[in-house]
Formats: sequence, C-alpha cells, structure tokens
Amino acid sequence: MLTDSERFAFVPYRIHVFETSGNAYDAVQTDERIATGDLLLILDEAVVGIAMTWPFAVTAEAAHLHQVAPKPQDRLSDLAASFGVEPAAIERAVKLARQLGFPIEPALLALALN
Repeated sequence: MLTDSERFAFVPYRIHVFETSGNAYDAVQTDERIATGDLLLILDEAVVGIAMTWPFAVTAEAAHLHQVAPKPQDRLSDLAASFGVEPAAIERAVKLARQLGFPIEPALLALALN
C-alpha cells in the first residue's frame, strides 16, 4: 500500500492532442479546460507546444503556433517568466518532443535544456 507521500510524489500535467496546429491555437483561445502550461501535441505537423494566451512551440516546426526568440542572455527561467509559464512546462514539452523524435527549436537548445 502506498503512503500519502508516495501517492502524491508526482506532478500531473495534461497533453492535449490536435489534428492541426490551427485547431490547437483556436482551442487554447476558447476551451477553458486547457490551462496555461498544458502541453499541445500535433503529431501530423511534428509540433509540440505550450498553452497560454499566445501558444508557442518548442519544436523547430511551429506551424500556426508562435516561435520562441529568447535573448542571448536569457535563462530558461527568464523565458518561462516572459510567457507566464513554469520552467517545468518547457522542460516537459522539450522532453516529449525529443521522445517523439521531433527537432527542437535551436534557440531553446542554447538554454542548456537536457
């Protein structure tokens, strides 16, 4: 039997899957079940993104999502704060994209994401 600390020793997050990045963008704007920081997955376009007012991609292909453009001096925490998301959301999105074999946006690679 799991103890309370073992049962809750994880952080749940949502991945919303869409047919197109346009559908994903529209859904983020209209579906209140999609929260800021949730992951967006568009398999056919090889896009992984993060939900927020202006959803952005962490993959090299952004399609209809916004692309990231961190400043050279930015850290991951700076970029996350500029989008109003937790750094962990970006890390999860990059991890998912890598697991699927999708190329990561080069500007993010400079932030030393593992």
